[in-house]
Amino acid sequence: MHRLAFQITHPERRTTSVVFASPHSGRDYPRSFLKQSALNEHAIRSSEDAFVDDLFESAPAHGAPLLCAAVPRAYVDLNRSADELDPALIEGVRKAGHNPRVASGLGVVPRVVANGQVIYTGKISRAEADRRIETYWRPYHAALRLQLTEAQRQFGQAILIDCHSMPHEAMDSVARSGVRRPDVVLGDRFGAAAGEQIVDRIEEAFYNAGLVVTRNTPFAGAYITQHYGRPSNGHHAVQVEIDRSLYMDEESIRPNSRFRTFKRLLDGVIGEIAAIGRPVEQPLAAE
Repeated sequence: MHRLAFQITHPERRTTSVVFASPHSGRDYPRSFLKQSALNEHAIRSSEDAFVDDLFESAPAHGAPLLCAAVPRAYVDLNRSADELDPALIEGVRKAGHNPRVASGLGVVPRVVANGQVIYTGKISRAEADRRIETYWRPYHAALRLQLTEAQRQFGQAILIDCHSMPHEAMDSVARSGVRRPDVVLGDRFGAAAGEQIVDRIEEAFYNAGLVVTRNTPFAGAYITQHYGRPSNGHHAVQVEIDRSLYMDEESIRPNSRFRTFKRLLDGVIGEIAAIGRPVEQPLAAE
């Protein structure tokens, strides 16, 4: 059976330069991969951005395309460069300089999932790694580039919202006592990936929904934000990380009782973000 690398939902009419994308919510786990893994079907899902595609599904209703990975992050990570190959996992790959993501087992073909749980009992072949990149990584990025190019052609700019979720415990290190812990982290590579006014307006959209927002700590954005964010060329990329505990039970990987309420809340945020990329209608000149 041929598996899809991604799914894209287009609006009936594109009205904004904003593109929403979710590279880590894929959950189509190949049976052969599960057999090959040392982890059970539940543990292997621990690094998945579960339900993020569902949370952002209203984007097309606001005039923006929504691109979602179908392939799971544990199988191939679309938020890595295609050359971030892990010599500890892939046969025949030589170590080339120090890359902290690769060193920690989180290359383009991950060696571990959350909490450093090792996926495989041994190594995989270079041919297998290359096949995953060609079959899933390249088509996803080709689709993403096409959407951003089309946004810039139509509106003069492109704004990528790279949608993710984070474990609740991820904010333990930055949460201060007596201060409400952040619900959302915006990553713009410390200003290198998006214009400040655009990031300000994205932050305002979440703030207006009653959510606490912080920037770049502990997540400043990875490959996608770094690669596609070129503000000087009119390409803006912002990574959005949402605390999973707001809408799901992290242990069971199931929506919690607040899921629908939070999704409705997020719909308003999505609408405000889509409006950032909507051209301001010029007033008609007086007759």
